[in-house]
Amino acid sequence: MAKLPLLLPLQLPRNDFKENFMGMNVGSNNDDDVMLEVNMTPLIDVMLVLIIMFIITIPAPNNAININLPNGTPPPTNEKPSEIIDVRIDAAGKVFWNNQQVSDRKALETLFQGVVAKKDQDQIKLKPDQMAEYKNVAMVMATAQRLGVTKIGIVSSN
Repeated sequence: MAKLPLLLPLQLPRNDFKENFMGMNVGSNNDDDVMLEVNMTPLIDVMLVLIIMFIITIPAPNNAININLPNGTPPPTNEKPSEIIDVRIDAAGKVFWNNQQVSDRKALETLFQGVVAKKDQDQIKLKPDQMAEYKNVAMVMATAQRLGVTKIGIVSSN
């Protein structure tokens, strides 16, 4: 019977051994000193998370300025408040100035001129009847505009 040769596992020299373990290269490259390389990415991620948590937990500064304001009352006004004049137009087309019927268009113009002559114009509230014709409402508004009335409003019945 022939003898078989004894096979031993292949052994590499220690200088060529290099192992990668969790991002760190452990081993040697023909040097006797140990070479370690640390992966910085997880460390930076943890630091950024800690910084963000720190910034979130810091209370926001209150920039309010405490000032003691003086107490007082405004000076009295010498001007009387402007009047409110009701101008009504009924279904028949008759115009009423503060519940008094205006006889014709010339009288209406005179009343509007009296309003314009004041320093502070009175407020005019135009209240047409629901059944009033539009031409009568337009005539009153056109007369007021032509004479320079600025404080006029239309009040609806609803």
